[in-house]
Amino acid sequence: MNASDRTQFDEFMTSRWPGLVRLAFGLTGDRWLAEDLAQTALASAYAAWWRVRLADDPDAYVRRILINASKSRFRRHRLSERPGEPDDLPDQTLADPAADVGERSALLTALAELPPRQRAVVVLRYVEDMTDAQVGALLGCSASTVRSQAARALAKLRASEQLAEEDSSGAAPPRKQEVPGESH
Repeated sequence: MNASDRTQFDEFMTSRWPGLVRLAFGLTGDRWLAEDLAQTALASAYAAWWRVRLADDPDAYVRRILINASKSRFRRHRLSERPGEPDDLPDQTLADPAADVGERSALLTALAELPPRQRAVVVLRYVEDMTDAQVGALLGCSASTVRSQAARALAKLRASEQLAEEDSSGAAPPRKQEVPGESH
């Protein structure tokens, strides 16, 4: 990689890091694992930077790498990384993206109960604010499959005991019913 490509990748990485961590956090519910997945996605993107740079949508390419890395973590039987010394860690800390949300814990618990594909659809569609077609392209399915997965996921979330407990306690505001397939 030449100096120009290195600079271009550094700028890409710096600007995309928070969004990748947010996406990974939505998929995993674990801040530290989210950072590991984002780092893995960017390391893969660095190794194939010439392909990423030439892609129609480099952001979608890297998000797809992250989603694949998230899927493959379930298939791993061993850890291939060794922890470093605490002094090796950077001084920067990433602010928790959902620290101010009162329903965070209940929502994360309810999201964790969803199957991985439905969880990915919900996070990409409603957290990352992607269209059904964009989500379908990332997950390798049609827009109608995204809508049906979203409808099933939202039905499970509405029926979730964790969210129902939050709602019945009066702590959460009333939820607006969403119609699957309806544009926002």
